[in-house]
Parts: sequence; structure tokens; C-alpha cells
Amino acid sequence: MNYQKNLEELGLKLPDAKAPVGNYVATKIIGKLLFVSGQISIDEKGELIKGKVGKDLDVDSGYNAAKRCALSIISQIMKASDNDLTKIKSCIKLTGFVNSTDNFQDQPKVINGASDLIASVFGDAGMHTRAAVSVNSLPLGVAVEVDAIFELN
Repeated sequence: MNYQKNLEELGLKLPDAKAPVGNYVATKIIGKLLFVSGQISIDEKGELIKGKVGKDLDVDSGYNAAKRCALSIISQIMKASDNDLTKIKSCIKLTGFVNSTDNFQDQPKVINGASDLIASVFGDAGMHTRAAVSVNSLPLGVAVEVDAIFELN
């Protein structure tokens, strides 16, 4: 499966891979594992997607925010793999954090935005384990953050 071709066929434009803003790295390779630090929700214009899901954003808006996180994950993968997605064997795990109200219970539906995008780009190799966690707040007030672990060939 040609992951780069899938990106093009799906009409997906990757954002620039953002540099870390703290004392950590965006990606780290250990053996055949590629760890991608949490990617926050940023729209097509480079603006933060902020707010609490269940108050400021509905499930669909949260889903789209999670999708944007997944695009940033792929950008980080591209940077870490010298723009060669053939180095990716599979997605192992996504962990999604949803800035949501106390009574909001659809975190999995929000994080489906990231899961669906990864599966659409990587096919069977994109099928992963996952956690969808509610949090009281996220950095810069963003709505969603997602991190990832991938297996390399």
C-alpha cells in the first residue's frame, strides 16, 4: 500500500511539522518504534482549535479537531522518516485527550477523528489500540491532543 498516494487521493494536505516548545523532542525512535509526542488541534490556517467539547464545541467539531491532530502526527512521521512513509510498518497506539466538560461522555467519538484518518491513510497497517481520555484542560486551551506510537520496518 502506498501511504503517500493515499494522502494525495484523499486530498489531505499536511501541516508543517511543528518544533517542540519545551524541553522534549517531537519524535523519538527506539529500536523499531517511533514515538510521536502529543500533537494539538490546529486548523488549516495554523490557528489553535480551542474550547471545551460539550460546551464550546460539539462532537463533530471535536472529531475534526482530532483529525487535525492526526494530520500533524503524519507530518511528524514524515519529518522523522526523511519524507519516506514506506518506513512505516504499522500504527500501534493512539492516545487522545479531549478537553471536555464534566458531563461529556463521547470522548471516543471525538478521537474517532484521529483513528479514522490514520486508518484511511495507512489501511490495515493503521489499525491500532487506543485510549480516549477526558481532561479538564489542555495546553493553550486547545480542544484535543493526540500522541502516537508507530512500528517501523
